[in-house]
Amino acid sequence: MKKQLFFSIAFIMSALFSLAQDDMPIVWESRMDHKIEHTGTGTEERGFSYAASDKEITVFDNATGKVKWNKKFKEIAPKLSKIDELIPFWESDIIFLFDRKLGKDLIAVVEMENGNFLWSTDKYQDVAEENVIYIPEEESFAISLKKELVFIKAKTGEERWSTAKFKGVVGKYVVTGDGHLVMVNFVPSSLGALFTGFKNQIVKINVKNGDIVWENTYIGRAERKVISREFMYDLFVDNDKVVLALNGYQVYDMKTGASIWSAAFDYTPDGVANRPADAKKFGIYGAVADPVRVGNDIYILDMSNKRNQYIKKYDANSGKLIWTSPEIKDARAIPNMYIMGDKIVLQIGGNVEAQAYIYRRTRNADGSYTTYEEWRIWYPNVKPNGVQTFSTTDGKLVWDSERFRKGITNMIEAGNEVIVSSGKSLYKMDVNTGKELYEVPVAKGGVGNAQMIFPFKDMVAVIGEKGVSTFKMNNGDLVANGKYKSSMLEDRFDNIVIMKTDGADIAAFDLNTCKFLEFKARKGATTSLTTDGSFVYVYESKTVTKVKTEK
Repeated sequence: MKKQLFFSIAFIMSALFSLAQDDMPIVWESRMDHKIEHTGTGTEERGFSYAASDKEITVFDNATGKVKWNKKFKEIAPKLSKIDELIPFWESDIIFLFDRKLGKDLIAVVEMENGNFLWSTDKYQDVAEENVIYIPEEESFAISLKKELVFIKAKTGEERWSTAKFKGVVGKYVVTGDGHLVMVNFVPSSLGALFTGFKNQIVKINVKNGDIVWENTYIGRAERKVISREFMYDLFVDNDKVVLALNGYQVYDMKTGASIWSAAFDYTPDGVANRPADAKKFGIYGAVADPVRVGNDIYILDMSNKRNQYIKKYDANSGKLIWTSPEIKDARAIPNMYIMGDKIVLQIGGNVEAQAYIYRRTRNADGSYTTYEEWRIWYPNVKPNGVQTFSTTDGKLVWDSERFRKGITNMIEAGNEVIVSSGKSLYKMDVNTGKELYEVPVAKGGVGNAQMIFPFKDMVAVIGEKGVSTFKMNNGDLVANGKYKSSMLEDRFDNIVIMKTDGADIAAFDLNTCKFLEFKARKGATTSLTTDGSFVYVYESKTVTKVKTEK
């Protein structure tokens, strides 16, 4: 009996030890002297982050968790007893603090690393993160207001110039060698009512005095992702030309701003996915594949008509239209387009990217408030679905697979073939004929249906409903799997995949083995993953915890 008891205890201890081995190692845990209602995680290279309530802020060291500085907002600026909003501008090492009482916004500007007060003003109203951009080459902020664009020195708040000729928010820009900015404007969805008389503008402006050298219009909607902040277009200078790659190509003369040629189409993904409750910011991205240039040929998707779409091939030098494909009927989204040899392969429907900032503040029985913030990125599925291939020579349809009418998550390149996920199976397809080279049920991976796939080394990584699995790309054989619980992809960094549950628990998978480490966060906790995928910062009521994604 004693022997059996000994073995039972040993087994339990062994099981507990094994379970503990699956936990993400804690680097440090730091407790604040105040509630955490606003958070910001700096990169490991920057070296510090912040946590704040509506009356106090703490900036702490990323390596140790120790406090770098702590101040009440009334100590920073006498008129600032509390804040309603905090906006960090990491590249400038500056935080904007807002007290928006009685509709008269007070802005106080503070150095992030040391807490030094820089300047404050009540001159600028309706300022939000979307209508401020930092231009490091000039150490200045461009702030878009209802009636004008103002250009101010970051450290002093001194107004360098203003112009009423530029409407909307400054988007992507190019600093030229002769002291000018070439930039486009846009209106974020959350600020649509702010700008009256808006029109799409691309301008060349003198950065010293704000004089506009030339302006023109552009086609489409120039925007940034609301959470990750990447621009959804490109703007660059090519010798004596300015090129705007936005739903196609638009080319302008650098000296005069005259339009040289344009092959762009207006498209907005309205209605493609639902806006979450309490979402203050929301956007849909990747619903139309980017243009693809091969040599002097550019292939562009014309999605301007909601019912009928086309591929169009242009000469990159002259903008001449070479051919137009047959109609691609009723496609609400075409997320992927590959040029493979003499074939164009399209993914019709499937996963697109959605981002939302969700904020709500509820009053408790004792009169205090509870704030909930979430920065959500997810991948809704859009129908109808399909895979089609066209000829690069004349644009004619080569084949149209019936296999994916009922479902598709996404498609990836695999050498001279493509691999398509229907959600239930992986299919390797010959791009020349549409022949299925293999079909593999994702159920072999033991992690539920596929939410999406992507390439990793010589494998297909499957993000499942309950974990991650990998399959050989060449023959579809299962390589490894890691079963977790119901979760969604949070982020990916090389071989590290982060899955997150609705309750804020996180699992970090290593794609080389599909083994994972877990951190069980308290419900309602805010989690932030570092840009290199090495750490997770967990913000709870008054506590910040830093954990590793690998041992």
